[in-house]
Amino acid sequence: MALTGTFNKILDGKRRLAIPKRLKEELVEEKSPQIYIAPGTASVLLVYSEKGFEQQAQRLADFSRNGPEAAQYLRLYYARAEKVEVDSQGRVCIPERLAELASLEPKQDVVLIGVQDHAEIWSAERWNTYLNNHGPHFDEMAAQAFGQLPW
Repeated sequence: MALTGTFNKILDGKRRLAIPKRLKEELVEEKSPQIYIAPGTASVLLVYSEKGFEQQAQRLADFSRNGPEAAQYLRLYYARAEKVEVDSQGRVCIPERLAELASLEPKQDVVLIGVQDHAEIWSAERWNTYLNNHGPHFDEMAAQAFGQLPW
């Protein structure tokens, strides 16, 4: 099922983030309560289920022969990606180095968004800026990205 929605949260003093129930049901397997957090572009963190991370790894493998830039990206991506435990209260602790990449501080407002096969963690300030800059151009972006839409 596609991940959707926008969820406003606060990082606690230990950089723990409560995963909303709707996202948790799609991202966390009962037998293995772990997820992957990886660096994204635009100072965003990407959140994948274990299965989703493996699927992403397969997609990225297709680009591994695209020259030195692809190799450099993959090196940095995998070096920074982390498998993290989801605790019994549905929280994850964002590793310090990933929090720094996304400019996330303890006790800060953050936004989780569902993006089809993964979730993203944004600082609330960056997400609001993104919405203000790109939201008004939603129709134009759709036309440029997909051409004639069927609806």
